Amino acid sequence: MARPKRNLLATAQETSSPPASLAQGQEIARVRKAEGKNLYSVGLPSAGAKPLLVELPSRFRSQIWIKRGGYVLVDTNAFVDRDNKLDGEIVNVVRDEKLWRKQAYWPAEFVKKPAYPDDSDEEESNVGQMPPSDDSDSGI
Repeated sequence: MARPKRNLLATAQETSSPPASLAQGQEIARVRKAEGKNLYSVGLPSAGAKPLLVELPSRFRSQIWIKRGGYVLVDTNAFVDRDNKLDGEIVNVVRDEKLWRKQAYWPAEFVKKPAYPDDSDEEESNVGQMPPSDDSDSGI
């Protein structure tokens, strides 16, 4: 039997807007790869940090898909008392990235890079211009 649509809509509404502030132990992380069985390998913004193995809670399973390179909000204090290989739990999935990037707690390491680098230091493009003319006489 399928889950009621109201559960899907409630989950989508919950993840559509970012929280006002992050709680202790919560961090924004970039998804590196799916490990299988609702486990994901994520990277924290701090340079040199080892990848964390986090679990997707049952309320998100089969309702919200997480793609590689996407962002999630991870609670690293979720499994402190348990002895296992999990480093945390996904609390929220970043769906509207523009809205999340405006928040003060968004890490500076996750700044969006332009798709085309700015080549302002190189000489100007000659696309759409006439070829240079030769001023020398050809002897005709």
